Amino acid sequence: MTDADVPVAEGISDDAFFALDVAGRLPSAPAPQRRTPEQRAAWEARTRGFLDSDPGGSWVAEQDGEMLGFATGYRREQVWCLATFAVRPGLQGAGIGAQVLDAAVAYGSDLPRGMLAASVDPRALRRYHRAGFRLHPQLTLHGTVDRSTLPAVTGVRDGRPDDLAWMDDLDRVRRGGPHGPDHHRLLAAGRLVVTTDRAGYAYTNGRVLALLAARDEDTARTLLWECLASAGDHYEAAHVTSANYWAVEVAMTARLDLVARGYLGLRGMAPPAPYVHHGALL
Repeated sequence: MTDADVPVAEGISDDAFFALDVAGRLPSAPAPQRRTPEQRAAWEARTRGFLDSDPGGSWVAEQDGEMLGFATGYRREQVWCLATFAVRPGLQGAGIGAQVLDAAVAYGSDLPRGMLAASVDPRALRRYHRAGFRLHPQLTLHGTVDRSTLPAVTGVRDGRPDDLAWMDDLDRVRRGGPHGPDHHRLLAAGRLVVTTDRAGYAYTNGRVLALLAARDEDTARTLLWECLASAGDHYEAAHVTSANYWAVEVAMTARLDLVARGYLGLRGMAPPAPYVHHGALL
């Protein structure tokens, strides 16, 4: 992938994932929407960041000068992550995805760990399985928070730049590598909340939980309750694996709905916990 490919890749990604969102819309959830101009710009900036940090990790498939699909991967110390993988709608199942995915996976083949967030697309799931990833079902917790259930939360504050070092150390324990340059991308989309004892952190924007990492389940519960306290009319915490049942307990108490949706693909590691990963930054 080159810089000039990024806007085309964004269009393919938007088409492919919008179709999946429409097909798999959650009960009572807002109708799926196309990316806004601001979201498109953020997607392109994030992908260009991967081209800068990991120029060998992103690949495209072309025919007669037309991009048919792409995959974007990156390395963070001991873990390789797949950020995005999409094939132009109508062309899935022709072997295009397998070629670009194989190239992206090969970029991290020497690392002991691998992570990816998968949709329910059966063709993509088969490719991930063939690439050596175990697929762990995920839950999405969503709905309107029953504010009468909110406990008093103490020991949290907004994050600061000097928190990033210990946050990266926590990420090394949980997944094998820091988020490093990805923190500023996460912060651009919302609020960073941390515990005062430096035992955990979460990114939230009042609508979705973007990422949560903690040393123990009590800390994780505290952070999730803080996120729910600042929620708007509808809140969603996706990417919750069975290893993180503490999040289900909080959601049930807050009277959120629970639905199975997607998979966490892992190589060389168990589902991290307490940890709720980001869809692209993992």
